[in-house]
This record gives sequence, C-alpha cells and structure tokens, in this order.
Amino acid sequence: MAKVPDLFEDLKTCYSENEEYSSEIDQLTLNQKSFYDASYDTLHEDCMGKFTSLSTKETSKTSQFTFKESVVVVAGNGKVLKKRRLSFNKVLTDDDLEAVANDPEEEIIQPRLAAHSSQSNMKYSFQRVVKQYCILNDTLHQTIIRDTSGPYLMAAALHDLDQAVKFDMGAYTSNDESKFPVTLRISKTRLFLSAQNEDEPVLLKEMPETPKVIRDETNLLFFWESHGTKNYFKSVTHPMLFIATMQERPVHMARGQPSITDFEIIGKQP
Repeated sequence: MAKVPDLFEDLKTCYSENEEYSSEIDQLTLNQKSFYDASYDTLHEDCMGKFTSLSTKETSKTSQFTFKESVVVVAGNGKVLKKRRLSFNKVLTDDDLEAVANDPEEEIIQPRLAAHSSQSNMKYSFQRVVKQYCILNDTLHQTIIRDTSGPYLMAAALHDLDQAVKFDMGAYTSNDESKFPVTLRISKTRLFLSAQNEDEPVLLKEMPETPKVIRDETNLLFFWESHGTKNYFKSVTHPMLFIATMQERPVHMARGQPSITDFEIIGKQP
C-alpha cells in the first residue's frame, strides 16, 4: 500500500523555512533603517580635487559598506568627475579610492544640458517672407478660417475661399540647418499664430511688428516640414506638437491622430 504523505510535516518544514527567510529579511530591514537614519557630513573645501566616498560619518580610514553605494571623484570647483558603483558588503580602503581616482577607464560623468535650457539660448533672426496670402487646407479639404467666438481659428469646408484666412510666412535663421523655422502671420494684420500646450487652441497674438530677432517668444515659431504636397508645422517651444485641426474644434496643438497635422499650402511666393 502506498504511503500517504504527512501534510502536517510538510507544513512544519515550510514554516521553518519561512521563519528563517523572515529573519533574514528583518535583518536586512534593520540594516536599511540604519542607513536612512544616518546623518551625512557636508563636503568640505579640502576635499575638492580629491577622491571621496559618499558614506556616513567615519573615524577610520577604512570604510565598511553594507549597502550598494557610489564612490565619486570631485573636481576643485565641486563638479563630480567620476563615479563607481560598489557591491554589497565590500570593504573599501584608501588604496581602492586611489585606484578610482587614477583609473582612466572609469565612467566619466558628462554634463547634461536640459533641452529647455539649450532652447532658451537660441537666437532666431528674421530673413525674409517666403510666402504671402497663402491658404492652409487639411486632408479633409477643410480650410482654416477665423473663429468668431474668440481669438482662435477653425477648419471648415468652404465654397468661397474669400472667407479663408490668408497667411504670410516669415523665415528665420536656425543653428540647425536641417530645420526651417517660420512664423505664420495673418496677412495685412499684426496677428501671429502662437503655439500652446497639447490639445489647447492655437492663439492669435498681436505684435507691434514682425520680430527681427526671436529669443524668448518661441511660441511664435514653427519648424516647417514639407513632404511632397504635405506640410507640417511643428512647435519650436513644444517639439512634439504640431498645428492640427479636428472637426468642430478650434485649431490646436497635437501629436498626431486623431487630429490632422498635415496641410496643403495654396498660395504664392512674394
């Protein structure tokens, strides 16, 4: 006759194993708590240009690490130059720190400039008007017109193009030769299209004149991209957003579908 397994014995074994595992977890938790409760010293001036570890207060030259930690090398101006990740339970000596500082193959930390910061330093200079009295039609053959309810634009099917908004397109210089920044001004007015956040209506902003140089008012600029008969206007301020249309909605900023972001330009060059 086959032997029936002793379920109670199995449960007892599992409980014993779980108890040991729980004990290990509790010990790790205590170690982590001691790390978070530790206080840290500020970086003194005499540490500049030397190697140092990001550890808690130490009186010994040898540091005992019980968690994953970084070692960094700091320049004279306080800039972090190198870093190394350490494993658990690794004893780090002064010789190890010296090796980090002198190892040419260590990871060099390159400065990262935020895109917004870089964008704010750009200067766009006016060149010339590249199109005058042009009309924008979307792929549904809707034409951009003025919205009578406010300083907005709409897209509508027209039989009489006299109601369509005519635009003058002004070209500006760019540090990136692959991009072509332009402004869109309603012809014979001082109203310029101004990009907003995603899904927000494009505004009409009145300017005293065509800006000769644009630094901060980048909402007025759009990168014009042309692919055959399709034309796209990407916001300089919000590079992921395009001028877009949608039925029964104002002209707005969108990433793409379900909004329509490509237009046919009907007009002439000056």
